[in-house]
Amino acid sequence: SAMMLHWLQDKGGGKPITLMGGGTTRVGDPSGKDETRQILTVDQINANKKSIKGVFKRFVHFGKGKTDALMADNAKWLTKLNYIEMLRDVGRHFSVNRMLSMDSVKLRLDRDQEMSFIEFNYMILQSYDFVQLARQHGCNLQMGGSDQWGNIVMGVDLGRRMGTHQLFALTTPLLTTASGAKMGKTAAGAVWLNANQFSSYDYWQYWRNTEDADVVRFLKLFTTLPMSEIGKLAALQGQEINEAKKILANEATALLHKRTAAKKAAETARKTFEEGVVSQTLPTFEVKRQELEDGYGILTANVAVGFVTSNGEARRQIKSGGLRVNDVIVTDEKMVLTFSELTPEGVIKLSFGKKRHVLLKPV
Repeated sequence: SAMMLHWLQDKGGGKPITLMGGGTTRVGDPSGKDETRQILTVDQINANKKSIKGVFKRFVHFGKGKTDALMADNAKWLTKLNYIEMLRDVGRHFSVNRMLSMDSVKLRLDRDQEMSFIEFNYMILQSYDFVQLARQHGCNLQMGGSDQWGNIVMGVDLGRRMGTHQLFALTTPLLTTASGAKMGKTAAGAVWLNANQFSSYDYWQYWRNTEDADVVRFLKLFTTLPMSEIGKLAALQGQEINEAKKILANEATALLHKRTAAKKAAETARKTFEEGVVSQTLPTFEVKRQELEDGYGILTANVAVGFVTSNGEARRQIKSGGLRVNDVIVTDEKMVLTFSELTPEGVIKLSFGKKRHVLLKPV
């Protein structure tokens, strides 16, 4: 979605509106989910909004100009709604029959998975958001992933019924890799856009590990390189494809984390994999000195740094030879890390496979 807004502004001359769900987050969106979304507190929502705005600033330019992006928050109008007026002015335009036929609802019901009434109302609120954006900001188009098609189309219809100008919908397929894996997933979980949740080095590595068949497509979607340059990279064959992957990693990381961070990540990777040294610019995880004195369990360590999500998954990785300490394969799930494992640089290098590394640093 962020890249869609980027291209809308950069190439299409449009004005992006990034809508924060300060109101709908208090309800939860059932689209494509099997379980009820956790209801967040107002403080949590405000913290998330601030963080999200920081991410969007990397992709679109905010300001007061004609094509400058603006950030809206649906809490502005949703939290002021009177329930009776909402039923009378908005709810009367919705058919329960049609709402039940939407995939976001139908799939949950077909699986006999509970959907609360508050979630059932989500599509009404999202539709009303579109109407308000049209009225307040002249918004013409709502964009999103294909899982949002039903909600967006209902917004288009609500706008017609409530007297707005003609509204439009544009959705894109949910991206998958050539092997069918969902974009944004790694062996250890989601790829976050915030550096404090997923370091710029890990982000760089994510793109560097792109499957061969996806490189050109991702260069077109997730970088701002000219098509002529991408065309040259598309001609690379064999091992030369790795150079295209590095360019993809550099450009995608520079867009999100700035060029300096991308260069730093690339240099860290070069030192780590080409020179085989412990680079101090690898992601660092602090561990209390007392824990190393007592013996820091290898299972606990790999869960803590985010390589795996559970001790059971860590055990499976050890059995398959996927975890290493200071480049030595771990074979004992009962292994404990102590000060004896510290390298001359004063850290312990944990590795997941060949591409992911973290330095444990005692504090």
